[in-house]
Amino acid sequence: MRCIRALITLLCPFVLALPICAQAPESKPEAKPRYETRAEHDPDGIGKFYMGREIAHVMGHEAAGWLERPEREKEEQPTKLLDALKLHPGDVVADIGAGSGYLTFRLADRVGPRGKVLAVDIQPEMLALIRERMKARMVNNVEPIRGTEKDPKLPANAVDLILMVDVYHEFEYPVEMADAMIRALKPGGRLVFVEYRLEDPKVWIKLVHKMTEKQVRKEMAVQSVKWKQTLDVLPAQHIVVFEKVGKAVPGEKKE
Repeated sequence: MRCIRALITLLCPFVLALPICAQAPESKPEAKPRYETRAEHDPDGIGKFYMGREIAHVMGHEAAGWLERPEREKEEQPTKLLDALKLHPGDVVADIGAGSGYLTFRLADRVGPRGKVLAVDIQPEMLALIRERMKARMVNNVEPIRGTEKDPKLPANAVDLILMVDVYHEFEYPVEMADAMIRALKPGGRLVFVEYRLEDPKVWIKLVHKMTEKQVRKEMAVQSVKWKQTLDVLPAQHIVVFEKVGKAVPGEKKE
Protein backbone atom coordinates (compact mmCIF):
# COMPACT_ATOMS: atom_id res chain seq x y z
CA MET A 1 0.00 0.00 0.00
CA ARG A 2 2.81 2.34 0.90
CA CYS A 3 4.40 1.53 -2.48
CA ILE A 4 1.20 2.50 -4.33
CA ARG A 5 0.94 5.82 -2.47
CA ALA A 6 4.59 6.57 -3.24
CA LEU A 7 4.03 5.81 -6.91
CA ILE A 8 1.01 8.15 -7.07
CA THR A 9 3.02 10.88 -5.36
CA LEU A 10 5.78 10.51 -7.93
CA LEU A 11 3.41 10.54 -10.93
CA CYS A 12 1.10 13.36 -9.83
CA PRO A 13 3.39 16.25 -10.84
CA PHE A 14 3.61 14.85 -14.38
CA VAL A 15 -0.10 14.08 -14.62
CA LEU A 16 -1.04 17.55 -13.39
CA ALA A 17 1.44 19.16 -15.76
CA LEU A 18 -0.08 17.57 -18.87
CA PRO A 19 -2.79 20.21 -19.50
CA ILE A 20 -0.16 22.94 -19.19
CA CYS A 21 2.27 21.23 -21.57
CA ALA A 22 -0.39 20.34 -24.18
CA GLN A 23 -0.72 23.83 -25.60
CA ALA A 24 -2.81 24.55 -28.68
CA PRO A 25 -0.79 24.98 -31.88
CA GLU A 26 -0.06 28.55 -32.86
CA SER A 27 -2.52 29.92 -35.41
CA LYS A 28 -1.04 31.07 -38.72
CA PRO A 29 -1.44 34.74 -39.63
CA GLU A 30 -4.26 35.36 -42.07
CA ALA A 31 -3.19 35.65 -45.71
CA LYS A 32 -3.23 39.16 -47.11
CA PRO A 33 -6.18 39.65 -49.49
CA ARG A 34 -5.21 39.43 -53.15
CA TYR A 35 -7.12 42.57 -54.02
CA GLU A 36 -7.67 45.81 -52.14
CA THR A 37 -10.55 48.25 -52.38
CA ARG A 38 -10.28 51.94 -51.57
CA ALA A 39 -12.98 54.53 -51.13
CA GLU A 40 -10.77 57.28 -52.51
CA HIS A 41 -9.55 56.50 -56.02
CA ASP A 42 -9.20 57.75 -59.57
CA PRO A 43 -12.64 58.40 -61.12
CA ASP A 44 -11.51 56.45 -64.19
CA GLY A 45 -10.81 53.40 -62.03
CA ILE A 46 -13.10 50.98 -60.20
CA GLY A 47 -11.55 51.46 -56.75
CA LYS A 48 -10.05 47.96 -56.80
CA PHE A 49 -6.27 47.59 -56.62
CA TYR A 50 -3.82 44.81 -57.42
CA MET A 51 -0.17 45.12 -56.41
CA GLY A 52 -0.67 48.84 -55.90
CA ARG A 53 -2.25 49.41 -59.33
CA GLU A 54 -5.83 50.59 -59.70
CA ILE A 55 -7.91 48.63 -62.19
CA ALA A 56 -9.54 50.77 -64.88
CA HIS A 57 -13.13 50.81 -66.07
CA VAL A 58 -13.85 48.65 -69.10
CA MET A 59 -14.47 50.55 -72.31
CA GLY A 60 -18.04 49.78 -73.36
CA HIS A 61 -19.24 48.63 -76.76
CA GLU A 62 -20.69 52.11 -77.33
CA ALA A 63 -17.12 53.26 -78.04
CA ALA A 64 -16.50 50.69 -80.78
CA GLY A 65 -16.25 53.49 -83.31
CA TRP A 66 -13.25 54.92 -81.47
CA LEU A 67 -11.43 51.61 -81.96
CA GLU A 68 -11.90 51.96 -85.70
CA ARG A 69 -10.87 55.64 -85.94
CA PRO A 70 -8.84 56.40 -89.10
CA GLU A 71 -6.04 58.11 -87.18
CA ARG A 72 -5.33 54.95 -85.15
CA GLU A 73 -2.91 53.72 -87.80
CA LYS A 74 -0.79 56.83 -87.31
CA GLU A 75 -1.21 57.01 -83.50
CA GLU A 76 -0.50 53.36 -82.72
CA GLN A 77 1.05 51.95 -85.91
CA PRO A 78 -0.51 48.48 -85.59
CA THR A 79 1.37 47.25 -88.66
CA LYS A 80 4.61 47.68 -86.71
CA LEU A 81 3.07 45.73 -83.84
CA LEU A 82 2.10 42.84 -86.09
CA ASP A 83 5.54 42.80 -87.67
CA ALA A 84 7.13 42.69 -84.20
CA LEU A 85 5.03 39.64 -83.23
CA LYS A 86 6.68 37.56 -85.97
CA LEU A 87 3.66 35.35 -86.52
CA HIS A 88 3.79 32.29 -88.75
CA PRO A 89 1.21 30.77 -91.10
CA GLY A 90 -0.76 28.17 -89.14
CA ASP A 91 -0.34 29.87 -85.75
CA VAL A 92 -3.22 29.91 -83.28
CA VAL A 93 -3.54 33.39 -81.80
CA ALA A 94 -5.93 34.67 -79.13
CA ASP A 95 -6.96 38.31 -79.36
CA ILE A 96 -8.12 39.07 -75.81
CA GLY A 97 -10.49 42.01 -75.57
CA ALA A 98 -10.94 41.83 -79.33
CA GLY A 99 -13.52 44.61 -79.32
CA SER A 100 -14.68 45.48 -82.83
CA GLY A 101 -12.09 43.18 -84.40
CA TYR A 102 -9.70 45.95 -85.43
CA LEU A 103 -6.68 43.70 -84.84
CA THR A 104 -8.51 40.38 -85.14
CA PHE A 105 -8.77 40.51 -88.93
CA ARG A 106 -5.23 41.77 -89.34
CA LEU A 107 -4.06 38.83 -87.26
CA ALA A 108 -6.19 36.49 -89.38
CA ASP A 109 -4.36 37.68 -92.50
CA ARG A 110 -1.00 36.98 -90.85
CA VAL A 111 -1.75 33.40 -89.72
CA GLY A 112 -3.44 32.49 -92.98
CA PRO A 113 -6.14 29.90 -93.71
CA ARG A 114 -4.28 27.15 -91.82
CA GLY A 115 -4.14 29.31 -88.70
CA LYS A 116 -6.84 30.59 -86.41
CA VAL A 117 -7.63 33.70 -84.40
CA LEU A 118 -9.67 33.26 -81.23
CA ALA A 119 -11.43 36.60 -80.78
CA VAL A 120 -12.32 36.88 -77.08
CA ASP A 121 -14.52 39.54 -75.54
CA ILE A 122 -16.91 39.71 -72.60
CA GLN A 123 -19.37 41.98 -74.42
CA PRO A 124 -21.79 40.21 -76.79
CA GLU A 125 -22.27 43.43 -78.73
CA MET A 126 -18.58 43.44 -79.68
CA LEU A 127 -18.73 39.80 -80.75
CA ALA A 128 -21.79 40.57 -82.87
CA LEU A 129 -19.75 43.21 -84.73
CA ILE A 130 -17.00 40.67 -85.38
CA ARG A 131 -19.47 38.10 -86.69
CA GLU A 132 -21.00 40.67 -89.04
CA ARG A 133 -17.56 41.53 -90.41
CA MET A 134 -16.61 37.87 -90.74
CA LYS A 135 -19.67 37.35 -92.91
CA ALA A 136 -19.12 40.50 -94.97
CA ARG A 137 -15.44 39.68 -95.57
CA MET A 138 -15.99 35.91 -95.90
CA VAL A 139 -13.41 35.18 -93.20
CA ASN A 140 -13.29 31.59 -91.97
CA ASN A 141 -10.26 31.52 -89.66
CA VAL A 142 -11.71 33.63 -86.84
CA GLU A 143 -13.62 32.14 -83.92
CA PRO A 144 -15.52 34.59 -81.67
CA ILE A 145 -15.52 33.50 -78.01
CA ARG A 146 -17.45 35.08 -75.18
CA GLY A 147 -15.23 35.07 -72.12
CA THR A 148 -15.99 36.04 -68.55
CA GLU A 149 -14.31 38.42 -66.13
CA LYS A 150 -12.25 35.49 -64.79
CA ASP A 151 -11.88 33.16 -67.76
CA PRO A 152 -11.28 33.79 -71.49
CA LYS A 153 -12.68 30.32 -72.24
CA LEU A 154 -9.70 29.23 -74.31
CA PRO A 155 -8.77 25.59 -75.00
CA ALA A 156 -5.93 24.23 -72.86
CA ASN A 157 -2.41 23.94 -74.28
CA ALA A 158 -3.60 25.06 -77.71
CA VAL A 159 -2.52 28.67 -78.31
CA ASP A 160 0.78 29.89 -79.76
CA LEU A 161 0.37 33.55 -78.84
CA ILE A 162 -2.03 35.52 -76.65
CA LEU A 163 -2.27 39.22 -77.45
CA MET A 164 -3.71 41.90 -75.17
CA VAL A 165 -3.73 45.39 -76.64
CA ASP A 166 -4.68 48.11 -74.14
CA VAL A 167 -6.85 45.65 -72.23
CA TYR A 168 -5.00 43.95 -69.35
CA HIS A 169 -5.27 47.07 -67.16
CA GLU A 170 -9.07 46.69 -67.32
CA PHE A 171 -9.21 43.08 -66.06
CA GLU A 172 -11.23 43.05 -62.85
CA TYR A 173 -9.59 39.74 -61.92
CA PRO A 174 -6.06 39.93 -63.37
CA VAL A 175 -4.70 36.95 -61.44
CA GLU A 176 -7.49 34.61 -62.46
CA MET A 177 -7.30 35.79 -66.06
CA ALA A 178 -3.53 35.33 -66.18
CA ASP A 179 -3.85 31.82 -64.74
CA ALA A 180 -6.43 30.87 -67.37
CA MET A 181 -4.49 32.39 -70.26
CA ILE A 182 -1.27 30.64 -69.30
CA ARG A 183 -3.13 27.31 -69.14
CA ALA A 184 -4.23 27.94 -72.72
CA LEU A 185 -0.71 28.52 -74.03
CA LYS A 186 1.34 25.76 -75.53
CA PRO A 187 4.69 25.19 -73.79
CA GLY A 188 6.89 28.04 -75.00
CA GLY A 189 3.83 30.01 -76.12
CA ARG A 190 3.96 33.78 -75.80
CA LEU A 191 1.85 36.11 -73.64
CA VAL A 192 2.04 39.63 -75.06
CA PHE A 193 1.04 42.86 -73.30
CA VAL A 194 0.66 46.07 -75.31
CA GLU A 195 0.07 48.97 -72.93
CA TYR A 196 0.41 52.73 -73.15
CA ARG A 197 3.62 53.80 -71.44
CA LEU A 198 2.99 55.28 -68.02
CA GLU A 199 6.69 56.20 -67.86
CA ASP A 200 6.19 58.74 -70.64
CA PRO A 201 4.38 61.92 -69.53
CA LYS A 202 3.77 62.82 -73.18
CA VAL A 203 1.43 59.85 -73.65
CA TRP A 204 -2.02 61.46 -73.62
CA ILE A 205 -4.05 58.49 -72.29
CA LYS A 206 -5.75 58.64 -68.86
CA LEU A 207 -3.56 57.56 -65.95
CA VAL A 208 -5.26 54.26 -65.03
CA HIS A 209 -5.30 53.23 -68.68
CA LYS A 210 -1.48 53.20 -68.81
CA MET A 211 1.05 50.81 -67.26
CA THR A 212 4.78 50.85 -66.68
CA GLU A 213 6.89 47.95 -67.92
CA LYS A 214 8.00 47.47 -64.30
CA GLN A 215 4.41 46.99 -63.15
CA VAL A 216 3.62 44.48 -65.89
CA ARG A 217 6.71 42.45 -65.02
CA LYS A 218 5.92 42.68 -61.31
CA GLU A 219 2.45 41.23 -61.82
CA MET A 220 3.73 38.43 -64.04
CA ALA A 221 6.57 37.51 -61.66
CA VAL A 222 4.12 35.36 -59.67
CA GLN A 223 3.00 33.46 -62.77
CA SER A 224 4.54 30.49 -64.59
CA VAL A 225 5.96 32.67 -67.35
CA LYS A 226 9.34 34.27 -67.90
CA TRP A 227 10.01 37.70 -69.33
CA LYS A 228 11.44 37.42 -72.82
CA GLN A 229 11.74 40.96 -74.12
CA THR A 230 10.27 44.46 -74.16
CA LEU A 231 9.97 46.20 -77.51
CA ASP A 232 9.65 49.97 -77.83
CA VAL A 233 8.98 50.17 -81.55
CA LEU A 234 5.57 51.86 -81.20
CA PRO A 235 4.96 55.59 -80.73
CA ALA A 236 3.19 55.43 -77.37
CA GLN A 237 2.96 51.80 -76.24
CA HIS A 238 5.43 49.19 -75.14
CA ILE A 239 5.22 45.52 -76.13
CA VAL A 240 6.09 43.31 -73.16
CA VAL A 241 6.56 39.67 -74.09
CA PHE A 242 6.54 36.65 -71.76
CA GLU A 243 7.00 32.98 -72.51
CA LYS A 244 5.26 30.05 -70.83
CA VAL A 245 7.61 27.86 -68.85
CA GLY A 246 7.18 24.25 -67.85
CA LYS A 247 5.32 21.36 -69.37
CA ALA A 248 1.83 21.32 -70.81
CA VAL A 249 -0.95 21.77 -68.26
CA PRO A 250 -3.30 18.76 -68.14
CA GLY A 251 -6.73 19.56 -69.49
CA GLU A 252 -9.06 18.68 -72.28
CA LYS A 253 -9.50 21.01 -75.20
CA LYS A 254 -12.80 22.82 -75.11
CA GLU A 255 -14.97 22.54 -78.18
